[in-house]
Amino acid sequence: MNKEKKIEFPGTGLSDADFKEGRVLTTRWKVDARYTWDAGVAIGRYLEGIKKGVILGVRCYKCGRTMVPPRIFCEWCFRNIDEWVELKDTGTVNTFSLCYVTWDVKRIKEPQIPAVIEIDGASPGMGIMHLLGEVDPQKVHIGMRVKAVWRPAGEREGAITDILYWKPLEK
Repeated sequence: MNKEKKIEFPGTGLSDADFKEGRVLTTRWKVDARYTWDAGVAIGRYLEGIKKGVILGVRCYKCGRTMVPPRIFCEWCFRNIDEWVELKDTGTVNTFSLCYVTWDVKRIKEPQIPAVIEIDGASPGMGIMHLLGEVDPQKVHIGMRVKAVWRPAGEREGAITDILYWKPLEK
């Protein structure tokens, strides 16, 4: 014979009636959730480069990898990075997706095309995620060569969005 034990919790639970009859104090307020984020040494310098129209990476002397986005230490060698390198603003599509829903869950007719771009001059597998543009979604493919399309110099803010999108080098 299987007897189930009922678990009792101390205290009194709230019921729907407690809320409907006003026995529970509730209030609504507008949340002001401003915050500040420090980019740190590596990403801070990377974003300064982006503002100038330059993609910066870092090189590890021990393993020889060139990494982008840059980091302050090599996660393979566990040593500090001390060489900054200027990379090209061209690369290769490593993977991509055709998205018919925006980040705020709105349906769209023409897809956004996020892709991981392996940056020329960086080690294999090193790259950034960004959007593709000026391309027929049916023609996007892994291995496609692309080039950054930059925001005009006077409009740049030092953000990854200073690169508007990446367009195909091949037509």
